[in-house]
Amino acid sequence: MEQNNLIIPRKLKGFWELMPKEQIFFSSMLSKIEDVFKNNCFLPLDTPILEYSDVLLAKSGGDTDKQVYRFTKGDADVCMRYDLTVPLARFVSMHKDELTFPFKRYAIGKVYRGERPQKGRFRELYQCDADIIGDGEISLLADAECVNLFEKCFNALDLDVEIKVSNRKIISGFIEEIGKAEISTDILIVLDKLDKISENDAEVELKELGLDEENCKKIIKLTKISGKIDEITQKLQDFCKNPTFNEGLQELQEVDKYLKILGSNKVTYSLSVIRGHNYYTGTVFEGFLKEFGLAVGGGGRFENLCSYFSTKKMPGVGMSVGVTRLFDFLLERNYFKLENFSEIDVGIVTFDETLPDGLKLAENLRREGVKAECLYESKTFKAKMREANRRNLKYVLIVGEDEVKSQNYTLKNMQTGQQESLPISKIVEKIKSTRMC
Repeated sequence: MEQNNLIIPRKLKGFWELMPKEQIFFSSMLSKIEDVFKNNCFLPLDTPILEYSDVLLAKSGGDTDKQVYRFTKGDADVCMRYDLTVPLARFVSMHKDELTFPFKRYAIGKVYRGERPQKGRFRELYQCDADIIGDGEISLLADAECVNLFEKCFNALDLDVEIKVSNRKIISGFIEEIGKAEISTDILIVLDKLDKISENDAEVELKELGLDEENCKKIIKLTKISGKIDEITQKLQDFCKNPTFNEGLQELQEVDKYLKILGSNKVTYSLSVIRGHNYYTGTVFEGFLKEFGLAVGGGGRFENLCSYFSTKKMPGVGMSVGVTRLFDFLLERNYFKLENFSEIDVGIVTFDETLPDGLKLAENLRREGVKAECLYESKTFKAKMREANRRNLKYVLIVGEDEVKSQNYTLKNMQTGQQESLPISKIVEKIKSTRMC
């Protein structure tokens, strides 16, 4: 094709694309999270990326509708999923007579949001979700299990996370107490922005909704209450006499009891946690990387997410790890030290007469779980060693005639220059013990 007719290669803004080394670490993160889900008896579920628009938008509204990728194909009006929870509600409603409850499922997949791309925000992103759905009712133990599961995910990733837990009924009860229940959602939306806007700006917005100055200050003060469960209880016991308020506090105390039994030790309680989605009805929680304060996911209880699809009441609790944002943040800070990483565990250096032996050796190592590559494109010994350095290989395995006869191969550490003559079993053991990913 002529130069002037070439198409410039480019990708859409806000859509993710990793280099191979980066993808290896990202896939490893997903695998570790999936192992946690499996070990805690959650079942896999993968729903379609495309859903009928009336299904996907059944319980959304506001900014969510504006962010959805929506189009028609023939007679079908379809949307690309913007989260993994609404498709779950659709699936459970369709298959409720075939499932065993409580139904514990996990899903790891891409979702799509047509928002303005900016730092930490993408139009295509991965979510790692886990939910427990009940039949008619579900114990508060499920709330604690999801909080604990979130903590286990970050333990598996070896990242220090702080989990802030609250209960929406506490603030909703106060809103009922001051006679503003009909605009509860609007008030919660303002309070959810307190980490982004000043208290004065929040007061202005609350007054525009009809709250007087005293109640504006009181409800903002309520969101500032945080600490251990005993501290929360002491601060809230005389704050409000509303039944919903007190029910929320009692549920928080029960969840704390279960979390202690489950061994969670990274949980604090903070009424600043609102969660933007309007389907949360009780327990809500958010996770933050301790060192950086970065929000990395969360979850909560939804009393009947399936109400738009089924008359059967199916309450649930869920959690989600914002893994794309997390990985992008860590990648920017060189957390993975990619310059020291090679996708190959060991390069096999052969001579003309030992190439067949080197190929057989590579296959044997691969069967043992070692990523071995025979460097056959480079023609000379020196060229093969230069290739090993260029590809940042930590180890090379030299296969000469003497090595083939003795079955002890020269393993060279390219970083230290140290060489050892070892049998295959020891080579496998040594390489696996020093692998980065």
